[in-house]
Amino acid sequence: MSKPLRIMLVDDHAVVRMGFRLLLETTPDLQVVAECGCGEEALRHYGEVLPDVTVLDLAMDGMGGLETLSRLLAKWPRAPVLVLSAHEDTSHPRRALAAGALGYLTKRSAADALIDAIRQVAARKTFLEADLARNIAVETVGSAGNPVESLSAREFEVFVMLARGRSVNEIAEVLFLSPRTVGTHLYNIKQKLGAANAAELTLIAIRNGLIDA
Repeated sequence: MSKPLRIMLVDDHAVVRMGFRLLLETTPDLQVVAECGCGEEALRHYGEVLPDVTVLDLAMDGMGGLETLSRLLAKWPRAPVLVLSAHEDTSHPRRALAAGALGYLTKRSAADALIDAIRQVAARKTFLEADLARNIAVETVGSAGNPVESLSAREFEVFVMLARGRSVNEIAEVLFLSPRTVGTHLYNIKQKLGAANAAELTLIAIRNGLIDA
């Protein structure tokens, strides 16, 4: 009998982690070997655990999922990561896959697809649920283009944090940047999105499904 796939769960809600662990451990070939409540904790413990698949949330306190993903893959480039997120827009999966995640699954679909998604990611196959794949394909062939897609990876991260109400100093502390650098990103974001202030940035984020109204 082959060894079970070893899973690390990274989500800042203990109840969510417990639910996913119970779901996964009904299957003999999957084993949850670590749970982390934030990206910083995941980065500290990943080298000790070296899981077969890391299941990573995006909207966490602290550095957040995209920054965690970037730093994790910078140190362990072949780490198989499945992003499991409440975000159902197309920008987040685009960004996660571009950053090196092998799969993206929304939490709404997790009960039906999580086990299959983990197995595919463990086999180093890309997983993207059908509805998201279709929406991304439609946007790709569309001619209008979305200004949000013009943001760099770092600008996108700063944009979402600003839209959620974080200050420049808070973002600088979380992302280990200087406030001046964050301010430069903010200027570029406003220019690219045609926004005059933080309220307009929040409205753009809501319209794009990046944050809840």
